Amino acid sequence: MSMQEFKPVKEGKVREIYDIGDQLVMVATDRISCFDVILGNQVNKKGTVLTQMSKFWFDMTKDILPNHMLSVDVQDMPEYFRQERFDGNSMLCRKLHILPVECIVRGYITGSGWASYQKDGTVCGIRLPEGLQESEQLPEPIYTPSTKAEIGDHDENISFERSIAYLEKFFPGKGEEYAGKLRDYSLALYKKCAEYAYGRGIIIADTKFEFGLDQEGNIVLADEMLTPDSSRFWPLEGYEPGHGQPSFDKQFARDWLKSHPDHNWVLPEDVVHKTIKKYLQAYELLTGSPL
Repeated sequence: MSMQEFKPVKEGKVREIYDIGDQLVMVATDRISCFDVILGNQVNKKGTVLTQMSKFWFDMTKDILPNHMLSVDVQDMPEYFRQERFDGNSMLCRKLHILPVECIVRGYITGSGWASYQKDGTVCGIRLPEGLQESEQLPEPIYTPSTKAEIGDHDENISFERSIAYLEKFFPGKGEEYAGKLRDYSLALYKKCAEYAYGRGIIIADTKFEFGLDQEGNIVLADEMLTPDSSRFWPLEGYEPGHGQPSFDKQFARDWLKSHPDHNWVLPEDVVHKTIKKYLQAYELLTGSPL
């Protein structure tokens, strides 16, 4: 009997999701996207870093709420996944009914939040103290949900109140309960992990979480968690508010593309090399062991 072939049921910019019946296999590829475009390069080992980093955080936060991870060992997956290209970068997951809200937590003011604050002193409708500098730590982390857009559309930031009404549309009678839990879980996860990371020399400036419902209707943490693709990681060493910070993710790639407008979406090898070095360095700092 020949081995069953699987095709991804969903392909994101850098990830593939395979449906294997009552479970999913999520594969983080070595593709890299910048400015919402998939680049012509592969970044070797990037997918493995993302998968193993998510595993590390999932293990650390089981006391806050359950997550969808079942295993990262390909021996626990159908035979098709026991080939080299899936080894280390694949995660066997529970199937969940995904809640249609991106749960964003910001602990520092940067990016679109900084732009909004400069304009009117608010971020996603939340009024912040006057006189904050770019990249400064906020007095308290803030929760700024957004709607999940289809690929190609942009997510839309919504207020907490609007997230109640939005969830109510999909889950009548549950909007308020789910919105409150998503906020509370997101803030609890961020606080625990950001404090841990700070102690290891990494600032987690902001991040996004996704959640789903299991068959009993419990909220379960899904997707990837606290990777350089879903979060902004800054080195604590050399951190100073007042300007943008260097980061542990695609910063090299983004900077190079910006300074070479005729790039054709392909990076030189040394930029690819520097990029993966940053990912590996972040992994090692956080987990305490090399990948």
